[in-house]
Amino acid sequence: MASIKQVLGELNNESFVSLLSKLIGEAKFVQNNPKENLIPQEDRIVNHVLDVLNPYSTANGGPLLINHVSYAPGRGNLIVEYPGTVSGKVVSFVGSHMDVVPADPNTWKFSPFSLSVDGDQLRGRGTTDCLGHVALLTELLKKLAQTKLKLKSSVVIVFIASEEDNSIPGIGAEQLAKEGYFNNLKGGPLYWIDTADSQPCIGTGGSIPWKLVANGKLFHSGLAHQAINAMELAMEALKVIQLRFYEDFPPHPKEQVYGFASPSTMKPTQWIYPGGGLNQIPGECTISGDVRLTPFYDVKDVMTKLQSYVDYINANIEKLDTRGPVSKYVLPNENIKGRIDLTFGEPMSGVACDLNSRGYKVLHNATKEVLGHVKPYSLTGSLPVIRDLQEEGFDVQTAGYGLLDTYHAQNEYCLLSDMGNGYKIFASIISQLEED
Repeated sequence: MASIKQVLGELNNESFVSLLSKLIGEAKFVQNNPKENLIPQEDRIVNHVLDVLNPYSTANGGPLLINHVSYAPGRGNLIVEYPGTVSGKVVSFVGSHMDVVPADPNTWKFSPFSLSVDGDQLRGRGTTDCLGHVALLTELLKKLAQTKLKLKSSVVIVFIASEEDNSIPGIGAEQLAKEGYFNNLKGGPLYWIDTADSQPCIGTGGSIPWKLVANGKLFHSGLAHQAINAMELAMEALKVIQLRFYEDFPPHPKEQVYGFASPSTMKPTQWIYPGGGLNQIPGECTISGDVRLTPFYDVKDVMTKLQSYVDYINANIEKLDTRGPVSKYVLPNENIKGRIDLTFGEPMSGVACDLNSRGYKVLHNATKEVLGHVKPYSLTGSLPVIRDLQEEGFDVQTAGYGLLDTYHAQNEYCLLSDMGNGYKIFASIISQLEED
């Protein structure tokens, strides 16, 4: 009798590339940046996946249980199950998302919105993150359904919406989790397929978006002694906040164990002010950025600490460093004090995968079997939901088969050979878990 790996065989490259070509052809319409009025229509991806899988659905006499779950028009998630014979026994591949980050065709060497093939390279927006994985897992489901392989474990795959920007809430993975769609996945490892470089990603970072608003007094630049320069206030305050952050949240010893590329960081990424003449000292400005936090620190603790730094600065604003003989943050004669205010966006916690779990050992063995070596890594990129799932008792592991060097980058591509290896790793995972 043929083994599970023999039955599943290798990735059908022609079928995979054909499907991926259709998905990348939709990339323009699944760009996710609501601030720029880019609202993805993930059902454009769902429809192509369903074109492949519907012939094998239970509705058409096949084995696949298909559930299209939508919380907004045109913005569906897709849950597909290949049922096993043992109740409660499951392996799931979750998190491959059907939206992409925006791409400007004018800055690319090739079109981001149509698949092009250059040798082993498959080029276009979403090839690495994450439409390549959508196509890959669709091919796995199709092969399971075609072969009608008898498995003890159910194989469940969850394609999600709204991963790249969840500023419109209640659309994707978070809502699925809230409504219990992941509950039946606790009976086996849950592999979140949205990282890169073909190795186990054993740690991810938390993220805390922040906004620091400085208020001073606008005045003529030739009368600087009568102004409170909001830009100077913001820069000096942020310097204090960053220094305090790095004192309180230094590199953690476990970061070396997990191979994190960088420790926790707090940095500005955007600067905004209301505008005005070159000869006007600004009375307001805003600096925004994020904290990226390794999973060995608690997001809520960090937010509390950051607020305490701001409270201290406001209470001692006259002690803050100034810039030059008339730079100041208090005008006693006018009873005016400069002030900073800190607000936060929706935080997200990172995860340190359990390296002693069955799920990790299976992924480790499968990776070594297919690639010949295992080199786990960690990074402070963030993934939704997985920390909550881990805390609820799920065996969460993460992996991906695109290229980190092209993640969210111009001229994004993946390698067909890497995707083929990913398919073999999935087959090995399924095979190993059948031995339990």
